[in-house]
Amino acid sequence: MMKKKYFRYTVFFFVIAFFIMPLQSYGKHIVGGDVTYKFISSQGNNVTFEITFTMYRDSQGGGAQFDNQGRFGLFRGNGNTWSHVRTYIENPMDISTIDIDTGNPCLEVPTGIGVQSGVYRFQVTFEVSAIDSYMIAYQRCCRNNSIFNILDPDVTGAVFSATISPLAQAEGDNSPTFNDFPPVVICANSLLNFDHSATDVDGDQIVYSFCTPLSAGGTDGVNTGVADDCTGITPNPMNCTPPFTEVSFRLPEYRFDDPLGNGVDIAQNTGLISGIPMTLGQFVVGVCATTYRNGVEIGRLSRDFQFNVTNCEIAVQASIGASEIIDGEEFIVNSCGDLDVNFINLSSDATKIFSYDWQFDINGDLVEFDTKDISYTFPDTGRYEGVLLLNNSGDFDNCKDTAYITVNIFPEIIADFEFMYDTCVAGPVDFTNLSTTGAGNILINEWTFEQNEKSDFINPTYTYSSPGVKPIKLAVEDKNECRDSLVQDLTWYPVPSLIIVEPNTFIGCVPATISFNNLSAPIDSTYDVIWDFGDGTTVNEMSPTHIYEEVGNYSISVDITSPLDCQTDTSFGDWIRVLESPEAGFSFTPEMPSIFNRTVDFIDESSGAVSWFYNINGLGFLERNPTYTFPDTGVVEVVQVVTHQTGCTDSFALILDIKPLVTLHMPNAFTPNNDGLNDFFKGKGYFDGFQDYRMNVWNRWGEKVYETLDPDLGWNGKKDNSGNNSPVGVYVYTIQYTGPRGEANELKGHVTLIR
Repeated sequence: MMKKKYFRYTVFFFVIAFFIMPLQSYGKHIVGGDVTYKFISSQGNNVTFEITFTMYRDSQGGGAQFDNQGRFGLFRGNGNTWSHVRTYIENPMDISTIDIDTGNPCLEVPTGIGVQSGVYRFQVTFEVSAIDSYMIAYQRCCRNNSIFNILDPDVTGAVFSATISPLAQAEGDNSPTFNDFPPVVICANSLLNFDHSATDVDGDQIVYSFCTPLSAGGTDGVNTGVADDCTGITPNPMNCTPPFTEVSFRLPEYRFDDPLGNGVDIAQNTGLISGIPMTLGQFVVGVCATTYRNGVEIGRLSRDFQFNVTNCEIAVQASIGASEIIDGEEFIVNSCGDLDVNFINLSSDATKIFSYDWQFDINGDLVEFDTKDISYTFPDTGRYEGVLLLNNSGDFDNCKDTAYITVNIFPEIIADFEFMYDTCVAGPVDFTNLSTTGAGNILINEWTFEQNEKSDFINPTYTYSSPGVKPIKLAVEDKNECRDSLVQDLTWYPVPSLIIVEPNTFIGCVPATISFNNLSAPIDSTYDVIWDFGDGTTVNEMSPTHIYEEVGNYSISVDITSPLDCQTDTSFGDWIRVLESPEAGFSFTPEMPSIFNRTVDFIDESSGAVSWFYNINGLGFLERNPTYTFPDTGVVEVVQVVTHQTGCTDSFALILDIKPLVTLHMPNAFTPNNDGLNDFFKGKGYFDGFQDYRMNVWNRWGEKVYETLDPDLGWNGKKDNSGNNSPVGVYVYTIQYTGPRGEANELKGHVTLIR
């Protein structure tokens, strides 16, 4: 049995080491590159070609950008002898982000990975040679130090070059161009198939092979040394001429023709790179496309790039809705009494699932479906086996998965019950279980009568405490764990077997307010409860309140009818006795008592009383007509309580206001001659309770001659009571003050000064 994995993407260790480790900006993050040439024209003995250099770099992590003022060297020679012709200084013409093809439809590129291409395009013109080739080359350091299959990758640079042979010069050849960029990320232990083919517009034969990438430059110019040296980060083509050294593979595990060290090959005729990478890591790979015309080699296109091999977990997960799941791969679907089964496909990731293949063994016959969700009618009860295969016909193991399915078609189980009870009697309800199953005995019976009121008896009995429509639920289960349930409504509205009312007796004084608390059960607001209070008044309420306005004895009756027309009643003879009450009342004189008249006489005006009680200013008086002298001003409530010979009482209250009065009288003349008589102009009266007093005096020219805040002080006829004598004449005065209860008062008048 195929063991199923749980599918998640793991961390691409080597890829991330390549893409996001902090690297110096001296060329690191170069992913690869190639150089092509295109014939433009010939004139005399000169020929012109267009050179296209395409460089690929990691666009994440802050590595080196594409070089502005990039230096491209043109060299002439062959074998080990080459000379510098000239240097071309170029800027990238086109920088764009490329779509990274992983080569695997189920492999996602992790976040933070991106590749940009930069294109340098320019023309070169040189003299045609019958014996010498021309090479255009770009030298740059350095490679990523995480590369696994070569020695010293962090100080090993790269050379991207194209060689135009004498035959290519003479015949105006065009180099082939690769069709696609290789996948940046590939899966370990998974089949790799990448078409690395090229197109040749001249129709020349192309032969593909792995070849050794070239090396140039070093780290001089980063911290020490000169960047333009041949061991620097940007070698100067004038001084650094071919032949270039080859990178050093880590022998014997890795070779140029086996760069991944585990038998990944390239097809000579098609350029298909295939095999199963076994080792995790980052690998430099060189691919050459050699062109032949009429059996003679005319040119060679080379590409230097990196393969990043990582663990790829299974990217899809086969899953369906099931009754039980075992180890994440076995799905048990149980159907109880229904031959029609709907299979719900829960497989993920849906974006990576390209085909569904359902297979079931139906009594020896294979039944298949190719849709995502399926429905199938099984022939009979029993056990059936099947599978769900994802991407079954694909080439990538990590893009496939299998769910193993067991379908159990069990016999039907049916929940059923009935109940019996007397609809008018508040007694027990008997339940009878009528459930059936084709599997034999029912093992579980779950009754629910009310919330939190349950039973597991087969045929239970239950008594309700409150009326209403009761939803009764029965859930049953058999040995196959097949379940069924049924809910039926029970209408339970009996009448009480005994009518209970509180109070059970009552003696009160007219007017008598009585609240009748109906304690009978079971009843609720849906019942008709008719009360007859014995005084000609009836009401339909559960627990009413009634006021008896007349003296006498009263019999009470209660009639209860349920929503099902069940009825009961009872009577209470001479249950209520209402006694005669007195009527309290009194008056008082004087009608407006004050601080000057604080003695008050109270006059009884009650009726039917045989005794009296007064509460006056916190003191009790038993006289019928008491007299009381209030010690101070203020508002006082006086209460009278009278008692009838039946013992019934009544009360009456009045509010008395003992007002705090003040008086102020001003003279119309005064004689300040120091004879001791009428020497000062000031008011007379009762000043207790004065607040904010102010008196001002002005002469006839509007000059203020006196002011005081003390009502006991007066004007002596001099300015401010200390200057020269004021002349005889009429003066104006104003007085403002606040009374004892905050009321504002103002007096204005004239006073005559006489000497």
